[in-house]
Amino acid sequence: MDEKINLKGIEQYAIQVANQLGENFFARKAVITGPEILGLCEVKQVNLFIIADLLHAWKHESEKLRSPYFDYQSTAVQEALQQFQISLSNHISINKNDFLPLLKGAISKTIFLLLDPYDFYAELLASEAELIPVATLEEKVKYIKLNKAPLENLVTHLKQKQTKTIKGKEAFALLDTILEEVSFTPEDIEPHLSALGKIVPVEVSSFYEQKTITPPAAVAEPKPVEAKPIEQKTELKTAPASHLSLFSTEQKTTLADNLAKQKITKLKESLTINQKFMFTKMLFHGDFEIFTEAIDKIDRFDNLTQAMRFIDDAYPDWDRESEEYEEFLEILQSRFR
Repeated sequence: MDEKINLKGIEQYAIQVANQLGENFFARKAVITGPEILGLCEVKQVNLFIIADLLHAWKHESEKLRSPYFDYQSTAVQEALQQFQISLSNHISINKNDFLPLLKGAISKTIFLLLDPYDFYAELLASEAELIPVATLEEKVKYIKLNKAPLENLVTHLKQKQTKTIKGKEAFALLDTILEEVSFTPEDIEPHLSALGKIVPVEVSSFYEQKTITPPAAVAEPKPVEAKPIEQKTELKTAPASHLSLFSTEQKTTLADNLAKQKITKLKESLTINQKFMFTKMLFHGDFEIFTEAIDKIDRFDNLTQAMRFIDDAYPDWDRESEEYEEFLEILQSRFR
C-alpha cells in the first residue's frame, strides 16, 4: 500500500468537528477553562494537544522577557516565573473565536498521529530548531498518548547517553533503530475515529490521497490525406517518444521493477519505518513483536517457495487481494530472486 495522507482532507474534517464541538460548548458558556478543555473531547489526545499548544504559547511569550535593567535569567526570577506559569495555567479562560483555531489544530494533529505516526514524528522533529533540547522532547511526550512509544523511547535512549541536545534529522534517524528495540504496536484507529464520528460522520477514505489513473491518450482518427502528384514526396513523421501513452509497455514502471534492480539481502534491514508500521498494522494485527519474529524467520529461509509456504500456513486469513499483501509479496520476491 502506498497511500499518502491527505492533509487537506484531514483539515476540512477537523474544521467541521471543531465547529460542532464549539457550538455545543459555547452555547452554554462564554469562555472555556483548563479543566473544561481536558474534558471537552472524548478523544483525550485532542484535549492534550490544546493544553500543549497553550504551554508552547506561554513559553514563547516568556522568552520575550528581556531587559537591560533586570536579570530574568537569575534562579530566583526563573523560579518565580515557573510558579507564575502554574498559577496562570489554573486560570485559563478562552473565548470561542480564540479557541476554535486551537481546537481545529488539535483535531488535525490527532488524526495525523493516529493514521501516520511515521510522518507525524518526521514533521514534529523537522519543525524544531537546528538543535533540539532533549528536555523539550521529554516535555512533548507528556502530552502524547497515541502512538507515543517511538518518541518516548527516543527520549529514554538520549537520556541514557546523557545527551542534552540533538539535531532534528539525527533524532529522526534514531527512530528506525528504536522501532527495532521495542515492541511498538500502533493504535487501533477504529475506537478513536468512531468517537469523532459521533460528532461529525467520518469518511476515512477522505484522509488519503485518492489514486488516479490517467487513461491512455485517445488516438485521433487520421485525417484523409489529399492526393498529391506522384512526383511530390510526402514525409511521414512519427510522434516523439515523450508523446507515447503513459501505459505503454516501454515506459510502465512498477514497484516490483524498481525492487528487481536491487536485490534485498535482509528484509529486516531493508524495510522502512513506514513499511514496518503498515505491515504490522494491516497484516500482523498491530502486534510488532509477531511481525518482527515473522521477518526474522523469513530471512532464514533459503528460497521464495519456503517463505510462501510459511506465509500460507501461518497467515491464511490475509487478504490476498489487498495492496498491503501485494507490496509485501513484491518485497519477498526481490528478497529471494
